[in-house]
Amino acid sequence: MDLLDVLPEAVLVLDGQRRVVRGNDRARDLLGLRDGDVGGLFGEVLELLDESGRACPDPVPARGTASRVAEQVLRVRLPDGRERPVSMAGRWQPDGGLVLTFRAAGRREAVDAARSDLVATVSHEIRSPLTSVKGFTSTMLRKWDRFSDEQKRTMLETVNADADRVTRLLKELLDVSRIDAGRVQLAVSRVDVATVVREVAEKAAHRPDGQDREVVVEATDDVPALVELDRDKLEQILTNLLDNALRYAPDATVRLTVDGDGAAGVVLEVIDDGPGIAEDQQRTIFRKFGRGRDVRRSGTGLGLYITRGLALAHGGEVTLVSGEGEGATFTVRLPGRVEPV
Repeated sequence: MDLLDVLPEAVLVLDGQRRVVRGNDRARDLLGLRDGDVGGLFGEVLELLDESGRACPDPVPARGTASRVAEQVLRVRLPDGRERPVSMAGRWQPDGGLVLTFRAAGRREAVDAARSDLVATVSHEIRSPLTSVKGFTSTMLRKWDRFSDEQKRTMLETVNADADRVTRLLKELLDVSRIDAGRVQLAVSRVDVATVVREVAEKAAHRPDGQDREVVVEATDDVPALVELDRDKLEQILTNLLDNALRYAPDATVRLTVDGDGAAGVVLEVIDDGPGIAEDQQRTIFRKFGRGRDVRRSGTGLGLYITRGLALAHGGEVTLVSGEGEGATFTVRLPGRVEPV
């Protein structure tokens, strides 16, 4: 075991040319350090910003007579585009190298960063559909008589789809606020889970881009006939997981399985044989705004956070087994004994 890994702070060891020669596990978690970054220049490995948001590629001053680097608050831009406030300090080594330590900045800075993440994400996700809505409606108002009925229908369908997209985002934000506040309300009833699974799979297979996919459904004989759950939230859990698999594993086979778990509970699995999820991504994927490495694909990064919160509200859990090139399996366990709220 590397002794640096037992330290609570993120640690980077630089040589005299400011190249990263070592980093501990905490540096991977806090700073987004990747194995391939070792050997790279410090100013290129980490994208650092000052408190005003200006690029700060090498915030370490030239070595003087002092042996220490004074502590300063910076922001590190993570590989997925998010920014995180960190406090950096350091100590010079006799050979001209440098040991830098990083820790998460104070609560106020963290709250400010979370708010910035939220504002940036919401602004980005809303701007695109609203731009489309504005463009199509203004065009139709100005040139209504120039378009055929079929063209008008196409534009109105686009406006309708973009309005649905904004509605989904607002619903996700409301779900997040309820989960954060511990105020998830469950409308519990006796649910035929096997039927819900088939219905959700059929809906998810019809993709909004028109490229329909197959979702293979497998239900064992051990599935209870009726399970005490919130049907709407069960659908939301399954929809989020299926949408995630179909989006990030576009050429993979996707399976949705359901099995019994004890006397009244169920185990649901969404399995794909796609590119898989790297270990460093798995550490953050259930967090707010956590995303896979391919951030070019659409999505707010809230789906898995909401899925986990809804499972926990049922007294259940969501787990992930995956690896790069090994596909991914999301497992949801729900006890099926939820008291009505």
